[in-house]
Amino acid sequence: MIGYILRRLAQLLPVLLLASVGIWAMVYAIPGGPVGMILGENATPEQIAALRAELGLDRPVIVQYWAWLTNALAGDLGVSLHSRQPVVSLIGERLPATIQLGLAATVVGLLIGIPVAVASALMPGSWLDRALSGWSALALGVPTFWLGILLILLFAVHLRWLPSASGYVPFWESPIEMLRNILLPALTLGIYVSGIFARFLRASLVAELRADYVRTARSKGLPERDVVGRHVMRNAMLPFVTIVGLMMANFIGGTVVTEAVFTYPGLGRLLITAISTRDYPLIQGCILVILVIYILINVMVDVLYAYIDPRIEYA
Repeated sequence: MIGYILRRLAQLLPVLLLASVGIWAMVYAIPGGPVGMILGENATPEQIAALRAELGLDRPVIVQYWAWLTNALAGDLGVSLHSRQPVVSLIGERLPATIQLGLAATVVGLLIGIPVAVASALMPGSWLDRALSGWSALALGVPTFWLGILLILLFAVHLRWLPSASGYVPFWESPIEMLRNILLPALTLGIYVSGIFARFLRASLVAELRADYVRTARSKGLPERDVVGRHVMRNAMLPFVTIVGLMMANFIGGTVVTEAVFTYPGLGRLLITAISTRDYPLIQGCILVILVIYILINVMVDVLYAYIDPRIEYA
């Protein structure tokens, strides 16, 4: 197991290295760069030269990239140009909130999407199948910002059950307060993603239910619950696990619109703020962390494949 994980990480190292080049090179791609952002338009040539020397921008390109990469590997992503705080500290404050929201939204999506997919696949072509397929299309078609506003109007304004602005409360500090603050944004994202989960899982289940082994299991007198739960569902999970992993990585990467609607202090809002203020070290740090999260989730999905399907070997 450990050897397999190390091999998967080694295979992804070239991707990470190439991406790091692109992340670092954005300083040169954007007009003005950090020097123009810090000094403004009226800076003298002497001030520009002094700041370039202070930031190390007067060194050769390869030297600059190597220094940035080695510092990043050591956990030093620089200092924010706007707040003058370490980038690692700023990301560390927002990342737990985003992970908590991403996990909660994924759980909501699974709780809605899996029953919808199973019920729809077991009765294809029926009125229930058409109704549930309509639900999936509706969940995918409704914009998340519009759904979020509707949920705020219902649960925060009219019923006054939940706060309209969602703050970050760690689960281990107060589970009840965490649920009160995270429920609305998690529902907003979970309802949307439930449509994706339901469609993918239904397609896999319908294909598996037509397989020969299902007819054999039924002919042996196995209960339908065992046929679906122990055999069909396990074989249908492989493509479904892939889409769940991708959506979870997307949530953790930053759900900017939903975080903006609920004023949730997540990584997505931090990245948008950094872009609006042209805070290049913070932009680079956020994108690098999101990239690493995507890679780690992909490795987790690959490892999970072997547990779902014993035919997959680590060697």
